[in-house]
Amino acid sequence: MAELVYRPVIGAARTLFKALDLKIDTQGSEHIPKTGGAVLVSNHISYLDFIFTGLGALPQKRLVRFMAKESVFRHKVSGPLMRGMKHIPVDRDQGEDAYAHALASLRSGEIVGVFPEATISQSFTLKSFKSGAARLAQEAGVPLIPMALWGTQRIWTKGRPRNFGRSHIPVTIRVGEPMEAPTDQYAGAITRRLRDRVQELLEAAQRAYPVRPKDASDTWWVPAHLGGTAPTPAEVREQG
Repeated sequence: MAELVYRPVIGAARTLFKALDLKIDTQGSEHIPKTGGAVLVSNHISYLDFIFTGLGALPQKRLVRFMAKESVFRHKVSGPLMRGMKHIPVDRDQGEDAYAHALASLRSGEIVGVFPEATISQSFTLKSFKSGAARLAQEAGVPLIPMALWGTQRIWTKGRPRNFGRSHIPVTIRVGEPMEAPTDQYAGAITRRLRDRVQELLEAAQRAYPVRPKDASDTWWVPAHLGGTAPTPAEVREQG
């Protein structure tokens, strides 16, 4: 079926990123299956993560259907785009509908994108993972594909002004090898292994990141445990 909305949106995003002169470094895209269903799982540090996660699958000519808050689908601008790209609305009061929608997409051979932290991590460290991604992979009989992003928080994240200037921001994307999700194992155990893999990829992306803060005022995007001034996970919980 022709993708009348998704591919033009990808073209527009690429044009924007070229205008911003973003330096996007992607490794591991060969781990995205060229055919068949899979659950693509990433950390979540920016409002734009779904775009960059999707970019990680493009070298294999795959389009990712993301699970996103239902409110995004009601917006007069984003709503028609989200529906046209066949993303999956998630109503937290009726999560079983989104789960069934995602399961059907996987069984039809689609890649479904999931952010198992559910919300943006303001500490830029991994939060705990919800088990939905593992359960979907188990029930659909498809692999889990771990991914990590770094640098996207510098463009637009929670509590910070967006930076759409020509600021040459690097974005690092790392995709890991597929993980099986056996039905004879607990989803919680699979989720813990999945989180460990995303953590490894996140650390690899951070090590590969080509720039450091320019000065003391630019340390906000670096986690506290790496010497930055981002709030610690405990501080974020206290603020919440």
